[in-house]
Amino acid sequence: MTTIDVRNTVHAFRDDALGEHDAVGLAAAIRRGEIGADEAARAAAERVREVESRLHAVQVHVESPRPATGGPGLLTGVPTFVKDNSDHRGLPTGHGSAAFTPRAAGRHAPFVRQFVSGGVTVLGKTRLPEFGFSPSTEYEGDAEPVRNPWHAGHSAGGSSGGSAALVAAGAVPIAHANDGGGSIRIPAAACGLVGLKPTRGRVVPNAQSRLLPIDLVNDGVVSRSVRDTATFLAAAERYWRNPALPRLGLMEGPTGRRLRVGLFLDSPAGARTDAATRAAVTETATLLERLGHTVEPVAPALDPRFTDDFLTYWGMLAFLIGATGRTLGPDFDHRRMDGLSRGLRARYLANWRHTPGVLRRLGRTKEAYAAAFRGHDLLLSPVLAHTTPPIGHLGPDVPYPELIERILAYVAFTPIDNVVGTPSLSLPAARTTDGGLPIGVMFAGRPGAERTLLEVAFQLEAEQPFRRIQDV
Repeated sequence: MTTIDVRNTVHAFRDDALGEHDAVGLAAAIRRGEIGADEAARAAAERVREVESRLHAVQVHVESPRPATGGPGLLTGVPTFVKDNSDHRGLPTGHGSAAFTPRAAGRHAPFVRQFVSGGVTVLGKTRLPEFGFSPSTEYEGDAEPVRNPWHAGHSAGGSSGGSAALVAAGAVPIAHANDGGGSIRIPAAACGLVGLKPTRGRVVPNAQSRLLPIDLVNDGVVSRSVRDTATFLAAAERYWRNPALPRLGLMEGPTGRRLRVGLFLDSPAGARTDAATRAAVTETATLLERLGHTVEPVAPALDPRFTDDFLTYWGMLAFLIGATGRTLGPDFDHRRMDGLSRGLRARYLANWRHTPGVLRRLGRTKEAYAAAFRGHDLLLSPVLAHTTPPIGHLGPDVPYPELIERILAYVAFTPIDNVVGTPSLSLPAARTTDGGLPIGVMFAGRPGAERTLLEVAFQLEAEQPFRRIQDV
């Protein structure tokens, strides 16, 4: 039996305007006039104040949050947060870094405009590890880490750890997240949430990453229900749709279509999965078969240099930030970047001559990964190679050689979809037996296959409802 020490859980669910609504339910109540948008914002702000002293998830608050202006949207009046690596007009963007003094943004980033077009009320910005490089939202020195609501002694994941902590704790029903190597799916798995990394180009492209040789970053949300994620995508599509991808529309439930699912338990990059995570994925595969889907083993073949190549590319990003940091703030000093950022930067400086070969091999990953989809609609795997670690295990104070080995032993599945551009979804599946921490499973699809991912997600959620932290 899975047990949780309730003294270590943190949540804000109670009998107020938000109740136990997800984003779709709250937006419907606001449309019906049962709840005012201002009332919902005040209730959420109070919930945030209640949990923030233990979770440390918020970077900056909006002093007087107001519902988005314009016509009615699918999520009108729903309180939310924007991750602090995306510009929101009037708020500073700090990227989780102590290397510069952030300045207030003069306008919304393109994706933030798309996000708020759905009618959400932005209450502030959430914390992330420096420049989103780490899979755990932790900092050097005395700065408090973002803590997991299910067990405050453990990581909330990264890089969208602040957003995931607030949503899992019930402070807001949905929050912005983005993903350059797993940063939506990792915190979703750690905090028991739904986290979908869209197909490259599904939402408005990130202004910075689209200038790079390989655009790794996709924006999205973390949520507590499949319908919230589906509704976010539908709202985003109403603002802007990429004509090169299939139309999504608003999905509201499963279709009953039988799917062929390829299953792999160990990372094609070489890391082996721990027993609890293997069990969660295997049990999900068994459930899929019971629901009429076909599940069979598959072995994605990657270039054996994939992990090293991805790290070199990641290091190139750290190097470029260090070289261009004064665009973020005139006082930017790359020597004040944290240990992980400095280690990645040093790695690239030692290997920069290999950049052309790295880019060629990463570009060919698309062909190798596509082969795994032959005869399959989706791929099922772990999100992470082992269960959520305690605070400190992945902290930037850990010496870089040891830290990077720990990261590679943890983040062994998610980067592939960033390199290839395929959509990928983390769903809550199980809990650890020694602390009740969530374990996620991951589905990946072909480019543009978000509808298929959501189909299976709706079906699994209906068959095996996600466990709620307020029921602990």
